[in-house]
Amino acid sequence: MTQDISFTTKTKQLIDSLKSVCANYGLGNDGNEFKIITQIFLYKYLNDKFRFEVKREMPELAAAENLSEVLAAMNEEDYKFLLASLSPNVIRLKPYQLISHLYNNQNQDDFGKTFDDTLRGISVENADVFSIKSFSGAKDKLFDDISQFITDSSQRDSFCRALVNKLFEFSFEETFEDYFQEKYDFFKDIFEYLIKDYNSDSGGKYAEYYTPNAVARIIASILVENEVKQARCYDPSVGSGSLLMSLAHNIGEDRCTIYSEDISQKSSTMLRLNLILNNLTHSIPNVIKTNTIAEPFYLDRKFDYIVSNPPFKLDFSDFRDDLEKDSFKERFFAGIPKVPKKDKDKMSIYLMFIQHIMYSLSDTGKAAIVVPTGFITAQSGIEKKIREAMIDRKLLRGVVSMPSNIFASTGTNVSVLFLDKQADMEHIVLVDASKLGETVKEGKNQRTVLTPTEEQRIIDAMNQKRPEDDFSVVVSAEEITNKNHSFSAGQYFEVKIEYVDITAEEFAAKMKNYTNTLDVLFAESHRLEEEIKKQLGGLRYE
Repeated sequence: MTQDISFTTKTKQLIDSLKSVCANYGLGNDGNEFKIITQIFLYKYLNDKFRFEVKREMPELAAAENLSEVLAAMNEEDYKFLLASLSPNVIRLKPYQLISHLYNNQNQDDFGKTFDDTLRGISVENADVFSIKSFSGAKDKLFDDISQFITDSSQRDSFCRALVNKLFEFSFEETFEDYFQEKYDFFKDIFEYLIKDYNSDSGGKYAEYYTPNAVARIIASILVENEVKQARCYDPSVGSGSLLMSLAHNIGEDRCTIYSEDISQKSSTMLRLNLILNNLTHSIPNVIKTNTIAEPFYLDRKFDYIVSNPPFKLDFSDFRDDLEKDSFKERFFAGIPKVPKKDKDKMSIYLMFIQHIMYSLSDTGKAAIVVPTGFITAQSGIEKKIREAMIDRKLLRGVVSMPSNIFASTGTNVSVLFLDKQADMEHIVLVDASKLGETVKEGKNQRTVLTPTEEQRIIDAMNQKRPEDDFSVVVSAEEITNKNHSFSAGQYFEVKIEYVDITAEEFAAKMKNYTNTLDVLFAESHRLEEEIKKQLGGLRYE
């Protein structure tokens, strides 16, 4: 544990040192800082993982003082064979693309160009595995030309040298042997630290915010109760990918394939990094940058598990009318929100994502969707139609209403819908977890944090179908229909009246006490009435 904490601290120090380099060259809080930090960190991670895997494949290389020179001296065919023997999750590098080679040759002229050429070559040579596609099929680059973010060309060489020097001071290799099998648990905090300055959980325009670990763990533990052999996992509004990572970790990274869509390039970049850190590189080609609602890439594919924390409000008036066409009717069965005269950005786009997810489930599919809590009790409109369909189609497994401020920067209360194509409609579990957790301050914001015991209490209530006074209730589809399709646990809690056995003498004594108390109160009331009349009678007009 001490080594774990120590290594995590060192990793965070590396991230801070890269940010310091950016600040020293005028890029602190610059719009491009996110690209530089995440890409340089990714290059470092891929470089060290490649070194580790090569040494594991050829143990005699472990003692090499300069690995890049030893690899460069290998026969071309032997080197190709070495690369072919590596896992598909490992990037393929040439000896001169290693950080150690750049470090040893940093004093050459035009080092900035050399650095950019190195990263560009890595991108091109590994494009099939490491590139993200858009709806049109175009692929992005794994790395940008980093030196070009410096507008003063005379500073580009020194900027790239400073980055390489920071990378050379630190090594991931020492951790792979000890922690790589626990990659999710080990790297999730590092990933969150890496993106924290470039991310927001305020329900931002493109849902790039990071879903709290507690929510992700609860969702994954409820969705994955038993061993899964193979699964297709999907998020249509993926953000940074925290829900998918937790789900994949519960299933087993080698037993699932990830699919995702998101309109934001920034989100796609975050997700790619998350997939690489979590040994899910094989799923990177399935990351699609697109408008899921208007141009879904995976419309004809069905999925075994779907998770989503979609944007709740968004102006989609530009393509709203196109969704009225017949080709969309089956998917958006409950309707499409109208464009408000004011505040177009408050259109309830999450309702479109819910319908899209229902459409995308396989015959045995399961889903978890984060929604505003108001959705579960709305008395009319699209919300009500969707809830009715969940009951009619025998989809609803349960609902968990979360504590307020579970997301740090949004005041919106949220609930999680759990859908299952094989749901038990006689035992639907509704959980009211709104009173759990404790409030902690995070800068100007407050966030509710659940303890591990509270997380497990929620998970057990759902998975064990366990009713608990004022916390969880198990109801049938018929009961929900009779309650106007309300999914709120509180509306099903039993109102209990406690009865206490007492003797006739005790009853008489209580009645006498109540009577005496009332006599005193009535007398005081009469005295106050007389006093008020007296005061009013003394008033004179002047």
